[in-house]
Amino acid sequence: MVSGQPVQLPVWIREMNRIHHRKARNMAISTEHTDNQIRTQTNEIIESIGVLPVRNLIVYPHMAAPLVANRSGSVKTLEEALQNDKNILILAQRDPEVDSPMPEDLYGTGTLSVVHKSMKLPEESLHVLVQGVSRMRVLDVLATGPILRVKAEILTEEANDSLEVKGLAQNLSGQFHKLVDMVQAMSDELKIAAMNLEDQPSKLADFIAFNLKISLSDQQALLELDDIRERLEGLTILLNRELEVAETGSRIQNQVQTEMGKAQREYYLREQLKAIQNELGEADGPTEEKEELRKKIEEVGMPGEVREEATRELNRLLKMSPASPEFSIARTYLEWLTELPWSVSTEDRLEIDEAGKILDEDHYGLKKIKDRILEHLSVRKLRSQMKGPILCFVGPPGVGKTSLGQSVAKALGREFIRMSLGGVHDEAEIRGHRRTYIGALPGRIIQGIRKAGSNNPVFMLDEIDKLGTDFRGDPASALLEVLDPEQNFSFADHYLDVPFDLSNVMFITTANVLSTIPGPLRDRMEVIEVSGYTEEEKMEIAERHLIPKQVEEHGLTAEQIRFNRDAVQRIIDEYTREAGLRNLEREIGKVARKVARTIAEGNDGMFEITPDEVRKHLGAQKFFSEVTERTGEPGVAIGLAWTAVGGEIMFIEASKMKGKKGLTLTGQLGDVMKESAQAALTYMRSHASEWGIDEGFFDEHDIHIHLPAGA
Repeated sequence: MVSGQPVQLPVWIREMNRIHHRKARNMAISTEHTDNQIRTQTNEIIESIGVLPVRNLIVYPHMAAPLVANRSGSVKTLEEALQNDKNILILAQRDPEVDSPMPEDLYGTGTLSVVHKSMKLPEESLHVLVQGVSRMRVLDVLATGPILRVKAEILTEEANDSLEVKGLAQNLSGQFHKLVDMVQAMSDELKIAAMNLEDQPSKLADFIAFNLKISLSDQQALLELDDIRERLEGLTILLNRELEVAETGSRIQNQVQTEMGKAQREYYLREQLKAIQNELGEADGPTEEKEELRKKIEEVGMPGEVREEATRELNRLLKMSPASPEFSIARTYLEWLTELPWSVSTEDRLEIDEAGKILDEDHYGLKKIKDRILEHLSVRKLRSQMKGPILCFVGPPGVGKTSLGQSVAKALGREFIRMSLGGVHDEAEIRGHRRTYIGALPGRIIQGIRKAGSNNPVFMLDEIDKLGTDFRGDPASALLEVLDPEQNFSFADHYLDVPFDLSNVMFITTANVLSTIPGPLRDRMEVIEVSGYTEEEKMEIAERHLIPKQVEEHGLTAEQIRFNRDAVQRIIDEYTREAGLRNLEREIGKVARKVARTIAEGNDGMFEITPDEVRKHLGAQKFFSEVTERTGEPGVAIGLAWTAVGGEIMFIEASKMKGKKGLTLTGQLGDVMKESAQAALTYMRSHASEWGIDEGFFDEHDIHIHLPAGA
């Protein structure tokens, strides 16, 4: 069947209020329905005619078109027509990609055409010139190969000389003239041809439809309209649409030419300025720098507000002489703007297992902190857009807070920047200086971002508890904006004077104590305590990390030195007493240096470090642990004390003697301990009778309490 489905009507046909859809034009052409087809009495029936399928082309009546036939069936159809009456039916393919079209791949209405000229081409191709004669509709399919033959009827067009048709034709011709004037690819000869056809509306409509660059479906719809008035109306709608497209294109072209004109004018002016500068003896360097800055401003991906400020400053720079003092200030400012990573981000490593392995490789223990980092990664994996957390690691010195920040950056796959805040008193260290000052620079936050080269690094603010305050400002207050996720998306450095988005940065702060951090600043951070290491943890860390590191740093190998576990335990117990690991690493390094010297003096071999060797290399024991007596002793009590390195026992000695001085406390006790001793004495006096103590005992005796380890 040809045209097995109804033709999908274009939008412009549905817009025509007076277009009547006739069922016969959209129904399938088949042998079952042939007798039911509706046709006028005047239509001539062609019992058999060959069909030439064509791609992306509609040949209208009275129009001539050159064709090249490559398919064997098309070549045979044309050859047969040339040997007989030269008549063929040209039908357009629905899908031009189909190489061997069947009847259902073709439209049901086409053009009866005459083959005028033919010429053989290489590879069995045939070049012909065809001219449309009249519209023709397929009634039945007679044969499908090798030549597609059908039974068809010639659609006779009813004459219509009404004023409405004449008006439509004149209007159509005028609109077509406008389109030809606007489209350069259309020749002026088309206007002359259209003008000569104004008194023949049918030919005028087919001529204009044939020369319009419209879709195949629109062309086919026009071909199927045998009523001249309907065809003129539909074509007018299509032509108006093409005019709108052409006018829009012309307007855009004019705008482009205007912009090009401005650009050319600026180019000529810059060339003249360059020539003037050469005459004045000025070098070409500044001009090249300005052009490079202009290019960077366009490429670095600045936000709109920042780009406007950079462009404004660049325009000021273009007007300055390189000898002007402000020239270097403006150039430095633009260099800072163009070198910041406005749109450069590193991609997070979202593999939870891999990140966990990286954290475990670098640090032993610290489960709470590792879990927090992996939780952040998990949320980041589920929700790509999220604000960076503000973490605060609090703990004694040497427990690995700073190195842990580096491991976090490594696990996340981000750049790492560290900024020490110890002793910082000036707010300008955070926010930068105003550009009005000589030698002004951005604050260390922006400097760190520039150094990182990405807008989402891990940024460590070390020793935040040691910030100072003086007449130059309060750095802690300046950090309130930096460490607030609700504000730092538009952090304004005094030097840049434009907002920079810090919301993607993961800030990690470290502190030894929380008491010296201002409350509002502490409230903005998620505090994670990093407690000291137990002896077992120190042993594991020493064997996994500290010993291999010190051995390598001192030029030794595992075949030359080996630490016994008992030796490491002795170093921990007798030569270090700390929450962290710094002194432990120093003592291990001291032993490694002794061995390195021995090897350098010519004594080769394996050196086994035993507890005795530790005593030999490190000298006398430095720290002693209190040991309780097996039997109790009157006047001596045992107390428990807390230290940064763990729990400890403390002996408390008490003595009585004749006198009237009351209570004496020695051992450099703190206020709490003094008050506790006084409270204990008061309790004893209030319960003296219960314990059998004479009432005058406390008036005649002095009580002396001493803590030997208090000092």
